Amino acid sequence: MIRALLAALFLTSPAFAADMSVFVRNQRSDGVAVELFSRDSQKVWPGDDKVFLIRPKARKSVPISCEPGERICWGAWVVGNDQVSAGVGPDNDQPCDTCCFICTEHSTETVDLAE
Repeated sequence: MIRALLAALFLTSPAFAADMSVFVRNQRSDGVAVELFSRDSQKVWPGDDKVFLIRPKARKSVPISCEPGERICWGAWVVGNDQVSAGVGPDNDQPCDTCCFICTEHSTETVDLAE
């Protein structure tokens, strides 16, 4: 009986979220906006119609909470001109083979935005 209860509890426990960081290096002479998009759900970071803003030639570390194993892609664009974009772009609709990473607990992923 106890085994059955423990098994039921284990199977109904929610998955834990992983805390990781994304380190963005903006090497451009323009400020950029960055969003992170889950490929496994509808989650967007930072969410709520907000973006991470990174000043020209600045670096910024942003913490996120994600599901372990979740595939996350980044999109970046010049502030005020989303036609100049990188990664999956501002609408998460551009193809990109090198702008995604896997959510891993206590890890850091680096995004380099070149001129």
